[in-house]
Amino acid sequence: MQQFRVAIAGFGGVGRATASLLLARRNRYWKAYGADVRLVAVCGSRAGLSDPDGLEEELFDWLEPGRTGPDFILNSGPNVLIEAGPSNFRTGGPGLAYIDAALRGGHDTIVISKGALVHSGPALRELAVTTKAMLRLSGAAAAALPTIDLLEQSLKGCEVRSIEGILNATTNFLLDSMTTGGIGFDTALEKAQSAGFTEADPRNDTEGWDTACKLLLISNFGLGTDLRMEDLKVEGIQSVTADRVADWQSQGLTPKLVGHIIVDGCTAQAGVEVRTFPPSDPFASVRGKDKAIRITTDAMGETIAIGSGTEPLATAAAALKDFEHILMARTS
Repeated sequence: MQQFRVAIAGFGGVGRATASLLLARRNRYWKAYGADVRLVAVCGSRAGLSDPDGLEEELFDWLEPGRTGPDFILNSGPNVLIEAGPSNFRTGGPGLAYIDAALRGGHDTIVISKGALVHSGPALRELAVTTKAMLRLSGAAAAALPTIDLLEQSLKGCEVRSIEGILNATTNFLLDSMTTGGIGFDTALEKAQSAGFTEADPRNDTEGWDTACKLLLISNFGLGTDLRMEDLKVEGIQSVTADRVADWQSQGLTPKLVGHIIVDGCTAQAGVEVRTFPPSDPFASVRGKDKAIRITTDAMGETIAIGSGTEPLATAAAALKDFEHILMARTS
């Protein structure tokens, strides 16, 4: 039996959900892959815990202050790092330091937060190739919605012509509320915040930056491009008024915040904007917190996936899908 030692950097809601699900699936990993999976370290920004024999869930509330940082994680001797910390695409931190250190050490790395990959994606991708470490990012690229998986597996061998994606659940929920409730942006946002659905500062979502980040990851890691944020024109939904929504409805159109990529040979153009869709278009039926992607190729035509999931479990499951890909590759 081959032993796999896993460390998790970033231990908020998503990190804890990932740890709990990993431990619950240990018997599955043993039966399917002959893998003895142990969670050897976890850490947040101020505290952490490690045990070479493996941690159990009842210890998660007993993290020790000061046990954090890339050196702490790597000293626990992991084969696989799962990075689940907060995300800042302008600096790459704090996940960039963990991911860089893990890849330099040849450790397979699963990334959930988007910031480091948006900030330094090409360099991290090259580093992984150099050290022969696997770098996977399903949790960062729209989580429960299959995106890069479709490009790498289901549509492999095709030439991608275009991609459209409803990639942010918050903005889709807000636009849906405005469309069905006849309310303006501010009222819809207040409603969502009262329900605890949005972040305290929702601007990354509402101004289109979260969608832009996911779009860059899909393009750069799924299509092999080298787009940067400054290459994208990014618009959000903050300027969408009740009057605009009413006008669209009078025309039978449904608004969605969409990230889009047009591929022309070796070049790609991408952006984020509000687009409207007639009732016959599947995107018009993507409601509430759901997300969707449409990929058009030369040989297979149009492929559409629509997905949703309860957070943080859905993101944790997406990360552990990546973990199973690693297990399959390393035990074959």
